[in-house]
Amino acid sequence: MKKTFYSNGKLLLTGEYVVLDGATAMAIPTKYGQSLEVEISEKEGIHWISLDEKGMIWFEDYFDLKKLEASNTRNNIAKTISKILLEAKKMNSNFLSEDQGIQAVTKMDFPRDWGLGSSSTLINNIAQWANVDAFELLKNSFGGSGYDIAAAQSDSPILYELKNGTQKFRKAHLPWDFTDSLFFIHLNQKQDSKEGIERYKNTSKSKKSLQRISDITNKLLLCYSLSDFEKLMNAHEEIISKIIKLPTIKEQFFSDYPSIIKSLGAWGGDFVLASGSESDMGYFRKKGFETIISFSKMIKKTPY
Repeated sequence: MKKTFYSNGKLLLTGEYVVLDGATAMAIPTKYGQSLEVEISEKEGIHWISLDEKGMIWFEDYFDLKKLEASNTRNNIAKTISKILLEAKKMNSNFLSEDQGIQAVTKMDFPRDWGLGSSSTLINNIAQWANVDAFELLKNSFGGSGYDIAAAQSDSPILYELKNGTQKFRKAHLPWDFTDSLFFIHLNQKQDSKEGIERYKNTSKSKKSLQRISDITNKLLLCYSLSDFEKLMNAHEEIISKIIKLPTIKEQFFSDYPSIIKSLGAWGGDFVLASGSESDMGYFRKKGFETIISFSKMIKKTPY
């Protein structure tokens, strides 16, 4: 019998970095995500196949059912999958306890370099398969704030907090009637979020700065105009810029763009959020940024 699991991708609209220290963040589940199909196989062990958004195999290997080691123990992807499976097994001893061959097929419906959560969607899918807590599985395997797991499990924008190691999140109903003026632009490079987090850990941040980010996040729940939204996003960029001691993306690359540009997640890569009209997006296309997705086509559910 085939079992199918699915998890949403994510974008972090507010609270990048500081979500690790308890600031309230806003995360947006995306229409793009990753599935995992599992079924019994006549072959021994676990035959793992990973497909990209075009249905092409980008990773394939066999894992021993007892040790959960891959045939190619030097491959980093294999090491990652093995680690997640081992941790899931520790959490639920009944997981993979039967001596039956398994075929596991993952399929992403977004390019791997988009940074929408290829790891978090995988962890959440394996957690569903193993019947274990996805947040604990993340903690035991990768670490992180867990906002991406919350987004993987949610079908609308959420407010997320990490308080004393406990995850708290709830649906966010956003009264935005200006989303036609919001676009996500991919910067043609994948940012290493672990590297960004390490940089952040070595910076000093005040409780006041964390509270200001939380306040901005909460004000978005009562934001009724594009101009107010832009002011909040600009203020957010300035605060994070001072904390991590890096210029904003707009200052670095798009200083002559007339409207806002907001980093999403680790600064310097993946997607940014820009306000403007469809014709304004020509500015980015002329600079070679062809992947531009409207707000409504990206998020899982409209804000209303």
